[in-house]
Amino acid sequence: MLGSGTLGTFFPKREYEARWKKVYAEMKRRGYETAVVFGRSGGTNDRCGDVLYLTNFFSTASGQGYDSQIFEGRSFNSVLLRQGETPELHADEPGLRTEIIATDRIVSANRPFVDIAETIRKRKITGKIALVGSDVVPLKYWRQMQAVAPEIDWQVEDDLVLSCRLIKSPLEQEALRIGGETAARGLTRMMEALIMGRSESEAASMAAQEIVRSGGAIHMLPTCFGEHIEKFVRNPIAGYTHDAPAQGDLVRGWIYGPMFEGYYLDPGRTAVCGNKPTPEKKEVVETGARIVEAIIEQIKPGVRVKEVALHGRRLCAQYGAASNQMSEKWPHFGHGVGLFFEKPYIGPDMCTDEDIFQEGMALGVEAFFGRDGIGAAGFEQNVLVTKSGTEVITKTPMVFWD
Repeated sequence: MLGSGTLGTFFPKREYEARWKKVYAEMKRRGYETAVVFGRSGGTNDRCGDVLYLTNFFSTASGQGYDSQIFEGRSFNSVLLRQGETPELHADEPGLRTEIIATDRIVSANRPFVDIAETIRKRKITGKIALVGSDVVPLKYWRQMQAVAPEIDWQVEDDLVLSCRLIKSPLEQEALRIGGETAARGLTRMMEALIMGRSESEAASMAAQEIVRSGGAIHMLPTCFGEHIEKFVRNPIAGYTHDAPAQGDLVRGWIYGPMFEGYYLDPGRTAVCGNKPTPEKKEVVETGARIVEAIIEQIKPGVRVKEVALHGRRLCAQYGAASNQMSEKWPHFGHGVGLFFEKPYIGPDMCTDEDIFQEGMALGVEAFFGRDGIGAAGFEQNVLVTKSGTEVITKTPMVFWD
């Protein structure tokens, strides 16, 4: 199913209007007439989500760090939200394709932070204003905004838009399914190459070819094998090396990135080079896969996130999991996904007692299972929460041997 509408994109105008309605209702519930939503894109996707969700705008400027007398703050942008008004995009670049932007109220500015503060001051907007994106606004530009309009009563509400993004619309779910197919094809090619003994860079390039020709974008293609398998990657900068695994090595691959319309997926798998595992390595791989599948079986609407997280912890203890870098780095069993990583975190110490799974959520469910002296296996599945359970959308095989 594809979207239709005047934008000429996957999501029609009515989809954005429904989003605006949800966000304005949340603003009203929190007591705000005005909000400013900040984002950063320009080649990165980790904090583009709120602005993309509201306007379908993604900057092509390549990031901050090269301010000049003419422009500054490139890659940053914002959306001005006022009750009763169409959202107003304040973009960091000129010459936009306005036909694919959801709002018809667009301002292009060479100094996006100064611009939004001046706009608020000139329009004599008073009272408290919700600031969404304090985690992405650099201190340098925050000081500029304070200097231009010191009277603004900014109130940080970083989760205002995110709270409206957690439950995916039917069309968002379809976008995630399409992205899941792309991610799965890329991951399958990566794992098959590693099992054949190809180098990490060759395996990553095969995944990249599949992803790019399918229209997806790549954030990172992490791989690992052999003596370093208890680490997430052997090369933290690229995510892969020119080295190749030997027969019998544990091999692991992951796909990170916005696979379709900005919707981010992150499946991972572990196997054995040559596909002839020792009994010990076979047990590590299959147990890691089994834990992920057992966690997924527990996820249903209305179930408390913490209950599922504690179930994952009990499974790891039951199977005698040893600590490894990945389980320490990510002490949870998954997280929300959408326009990047989202809540809830499926971690006993990372969620609240009130967090529950709801129909329409999208999740990454993961586990890192290790044995001392053998190695560590990592797995992640991306799923949608349905009325009765879950729908797996990254269908790469969990285990590559019969």
